[in-house]
Amino acid sequence: MSASGRTIVLAGATSAAGLAVARALLTAGAHVIATGRSAERLEPLRSLGASTEIADATSVVSMQELADRLDAVDAVVPLVGGWRGGGGLAGQSDDDFRALMPALEAVRATSRAFDAPLRRSDAGRFAIVSSTAVFRPLAGGANYAAVKAASEAWARAVAHGFGKAARDADEPLRAASVVFRAKSLDPAVLAARIVALWDEAAADLNDRVVDLDG
Repeated sequence: MSASGRTIVLAGATSAAGLAVARALLTAGAHVIATGRSAERLEPLRSLGASTEIADATSVVSMQELADRLDAVDAVVPLVGGWRGGGGLAGQSDDDFRALMPALEAVRATSRAFDAPLRRSDAGRFAIVSSTAVFRPLAGGANYAAVKAASEAWARAVAHGFGKAARDADEPLRAASVVFRAKSLDPAVLAARIVALWDEAAADLNDRVVDLDG
């Protein structure tokens, strides 16, 4: 299997990471659907050759509307992110926490909306970007680490759901949920690992945490 011919949704894809991932996937022969809330910010992705959709990756309603319009989806990668922190534990403000929450909301919304299409694919993939802060949280980044930890827990629940659905249907596992962790995200490294999601069978990938730094 490979990424060639696959339909892949990059949700919240207007960052540098989104551009790198879209470029790599398009080069590999995939059909990329990139979402964002601004037509202007989506223009570089459209120029690369991606299909673009104005849609809110943090809204399950918006993501479900997109899922309903698509014939088939082979992978979904929510790329909403960002970092705010510092100031020790006392400096972890509610405003900072709320600013970080869209990353978790995007993981929840996209996985819920595209659960059925990914399970219908012969090789569905759901992947999130997390941080090494999850296993070594610092006081000045407690908000960030907490949101990333919650996102990982959700992605692992997605993995469990894929496995349970396959067992209940007495079918081989075809969909996999993967967590990518990095200390400092290199968009090119992330892009290469996402293209390689079809190099291994779902049973070997599902519920795996992949270290992008090593």
